[in-house]
Amino acid sequence: MKLLVLGSGGREHAILWTLNQTSDVALDLYCAPGNAGIAELATCKPILLADHSALIKLVKTEAIDLTIVGPEVPLADGIVDQFERNGLAIVGPNQAAARLESSKAFAKDFMARHKIPTAEYRVVNSAEEAKEILRSGAFGPAASRAVVKADGLAAGKGVVVANSRAEAEESVRMLMSGEMIRAEATRQVVIEEALWGREASLLLFADGRDYAFMPPARDHKRIGENDTGPNTGGMGAVTGASILEAETLQRVVREIVEPTLAGARAEGFAFRGVLFLGLMITADGPKLLEYNVRMGDPETQAILVRLKTSLVDIFEAIRTGRLREVKVEWTNDFSACVVLASEGYPAEYKKDIPIEGLDVGISLGDVTVFHAATKRSETGELVTAGGRVLGVTARAETLERALSKCYKAAAQIRWEGMQYRRDIGKFSELPSKTSSSLG
Repeated sequence: MKLLVLGSGGREHAILWTLNQTSDVALDLYCAPGNAGIAELATCKPILLADHSALIKLVKTEAIDLTIVGPEVPLADGIVDQFERNGLAIVGPNQAAARLESSKAFAKDFMARHKIPTAEYRVVNSAEEAKEILRSGAFGPAASRAVVKADGLAAGKGVVVANSRAEAEESVRMLMSGEMIRAEATRQVVIEEALWGREASLLLFADGRDYAFMPPARDHKRIGENDTGPNTGGMGAVTGASILEAETLQRVVREIVEPTLAGARAEGFAFRGVLFLGLMITADGPKLLEYNVRMGDPETQAILVRLKTSLVDIFEAIRTGRLREVKVEWTNDFSACVVLASEGYPAEYKKDIPIEGLDVGISLGDVTVFHAATKRSETGELVTAGGRVLGVTARAETLERALSKCYKAAAQIRWEGMQYRRDIGKFSELPSKTSSSLG
């Protein structure tokens, strides 16, 4: 069976690794464009994800049986719709469903229409409008903890938790002027009340009607230890801790999951693919922070190492609407992923820096290193190719043991300017109750 995974990061490496690890049939794996680590288990094709015509040609030429979309941008650009118009099998939500991630304004309005618990919000079209709302007291007398979000896709860097009204106003200005991220992502800005509680990520496979949960996860978004510094795409993630208790999970299903899937069907875009729920567990219960319409990064790395069921079977069931026929099973343990990043990330950083010690780190055992931004130099040397470079991932009987494995391996890997957080998995507010059955 021939499979193509679209993407080039740690998430895509983890998907391909899991396809290979869990399949009971021979697989011929392809990736576009891929990276140096992915090239060790799949045939990489240097095709830009924006070049849908070239990707369609590749699938037809190589007789690919199934394509899996990794990142969000191709989904937002309608690649699933284009593949299906060409009669090609692909896993992922269509362009209409992808609006749940590609437009924060659409997503918040969708939540409001379907009475899904979330933060109070306003959608603004100019910096002046934002000032009026912030100064009106809609988010408290001084808007002391307003959240400012770019409407469009921003690679995890389009959210600012402002500690004052002045900071919120400046964040809106920077987003809408293009100073913070690409200008096309910020034609509109969403301003929300800040919610207090503990965050959790809940991902699920969905075939339009039925769904199956993945183990709840939690990631570290900020670059610095103790959650300091700017947001990133994610500096680490864990699963298996008491992230969602059984009672809370039941409320999430009743108040968020079911209304979301029913609402999508009612609005004409039954959701097929992976749905990612960014949650805040507050004193009043779970609230939905955001949707993603694909697997998270680095959550995917931490989650998929625990999958026991064939990922090929799951993806085929999603595509054909037979998910209820597949028993999705997970290992009963803990996992962690620690991201190793380039100096300067998430701002400017150097590339093409030689990476050393990777084989030594892997040789310690029970550790999988997923490549996120690597390539081979002209001389065949492994070098950095982006901000988040590697994801050191491990499973163990306890979270502490899984993290210990990750950090022992990370200590063997080095390149000039390498940085990583040394407090992954340390969440002081994690509940002490027993984990849910999915955890």
